[in-house]
Formats: sequence, structure tokens, C-alpha cells
Amino acid sequence: MNISKKSLALAVSGVSVALASGMMVQAADDNAQPQAEGPYQTLVELGYPAPKDNELVHVPPTMADLEEADIHPELKKVIRRGYELFTDTQQLRGKNVFNDMNCSSCHLGEGRQPYSAPIWPAAVTLPDFRGKNQHVNNLEERIAGCFAYSMNGTPPEYGSDDMLALSAYHQWLATGAPMYPDQPIYGRGFPAPDRPEELSYANGKEVFQEQCVICHQEDGSGHYEDGEYVFPATWGDGSNNWGAGIVRTHTAAGFIKNNMPLGQPLSLSDQDAWDVAYYMTQQERPQDPRYAGDVDEVLERFGATFHKNSSYGQIREEDNHRLADHANWGEKGETVVPWNVGVPRFEDLQD
Repeated sequence: MNISKKSLALAVSGVSVALASGMMVQAADDNAQPQAEGPYQTLVELGYPAPKDNELVHVPPTMADLEEADIHPELKKVIRRGYELFTDTQQLRGKNVFNDMNCSSCHLGEGRQPYSAPIWPAAVTLPDFRGKNQHVNNLEERIAGCFAYSMNGTPPEYGSDDMLALSAYHQWLATGAPMYPDQPIYGRGFPAPDRPEELSYANGKEVFQEQCVICHQEDGSGHYEDGEYVFPATWGDGSNNWGAGIVRTHTAAGFIKNNMPLGQPLSLSDQDAWDVAYYMTQQERPQDPRYAGDVDEVLERFGATFHKNSSYGQIREEDNHRLADHANWGEKGETVVPWNVGVPRFEDLQD
């Protein structure tokens, strides 16, 4: 089967066309109402909820808008570099990335797409406290976390050319959006449907076989064409590690419901979306970088917070295998340690 990058682009075009133009629809003006027609109208027609009157609706600029923007040419070059890194993070393979993922593997539509964790909100809501590492994070630190967990790698240094470029791209997408908005943000994150009373591993496996293997393979290893990455791995060494946000079942369910199968968003039932998420997040992947030789120690530290929503350390009913009870670090091996994991901040402010 031949699945090209062109096919991938066409598959998402039905959703991405909703983001083709337009800037701020509703911002500081509390009396502003969402337009009856607008760039988000296609999303509504696809079944996504319409923006509420109190929601901030921001349509990020495109790369075509960048070419027309009245900003310094050198800044355009840096933003363009950030876009290239975001959509093809594999160019950092073996240096900062040690799996088969791009940033755009999870943040679809070049990081612009609502209900696929658009990245511009990070630029206008950070610095802020983050529960995952229990301190205030800035934009660079948030990006660094994605490299350590979602990319199973180690991030570019703060202030480096690559980190500056990625930050600039995030901030470019936020052009026109208010800083620290006091309104809920339309389409932010991966909002999950209500969780069913029971989750079925068997049904999740069946739906995965029917709907997902065409892109992600039966073993979850993803899809390459002529050695070139096309579709990401959903588990295994080529996927994100046990510390990535999307290994939490509710996060995966939200991503799947709103975005999968590719080009057919919202086509799975809520039950099927949750069951596929449960099946996928019950498969093995590289170890959480916070692991120091003992699964129970990780659960003692993070079981009540981050891992309360993952399958980390659980016994898989399918075969009684204890998940994550291993020292497999994937392609990066034991020698590559993300420098940003477990680094304390603001210790002088503690009582």
C-alpha cells in the first residue's frame, strides 16, 4: 500500500481548510459575538461544537500570512525555521529526537488545528504553574518537556537557535491573541468525551484493527514510505515514552475522538474512542525518563498526579504483564538522559 505525504495532506484538508484565513474573531471586546460564518464554520459543519459566546476564538496566521507580514525579514527566517522544525522534527533525529515522532504528529494542522492541542495557547498562557513538574514553566520549558517525553529525546538548550525558532513559531501563531486571556479558549487541548462506565480492551483492539492499522500497522509501529516518516508509531520504541501526556487514557481518547481516523474526525463513537485509547495506552513503550530503577518509586512520586490517568505500573488483564516494568529506553539507550527532567526551579522561594 502506498501512502504518500501528499495523501496525508489531502486526508486532513477537510478540517484544515477551516483554518485557511482570518485572525481574531473574539478577543478583548466582551460584547463581540462569534460570526455566523467564518474560518471555523467548516469545523461546525464537521460536527465540532460551535464556539460559545464567552469563548476566545483565535484563528492562527498561516505561513502564507507570514510572507505578507510587516516584520523584519530575519524574524521571518527564524519563524520559518521554527515551522520546519515543528512539522519535520525528524531532522533532529539522533540529536534531540529518538523516536518516529514529529511535533505535528500530535498537534495536527501545523499546530493550528482546534481540538488537536493547537500550540498558540501556550504562547499566551505561559509562564504558568504546571502540575507535571510542580513549578512555573515558561514557553521554552514547555517545549523542552515535549522533547523529553513525546520525542523520547533530550531538548535543545534554552536560548539555542532551534529552541528560539520553535518559540518564535508558537508566538507567531498567537499573533493578535490577548496575553493571559480571561476567557476559555475554543478548541484548546484534546477534550475527551465523557468516560464510559466500563472500558473494553477487546473492543479497543478490534476497532484498532478495523480503523487504525492502515496507517499505524498491527503492531503499532507506524508507517514509512521509502524510509521516510509518514504516520507515527502508536506504541513501541518508535513512539512516545511513558511520561508523554498522550499516554494518559483520557488525553488519548480526546485526540482519537476529535481527530481519528485521519480525515474522518468525530466518526468513532465515544465508547470506541475510549476503548481504542485504552488498548493503545496498555501497550509497551520506552521508559518514563523519571524512572530510576523502580516502577513503584515512580508511582510513589507521580501515581497520584500524572500517572493516575495512565496505565503505568498496572497489570494488563490480557496477559498479566506489568506495564512499564522494564529498563527499555528505546533508541536513545541508557546514555542519553534528558537534561531538563527533574530540574528544580525557584528553590529560594520555598518556605
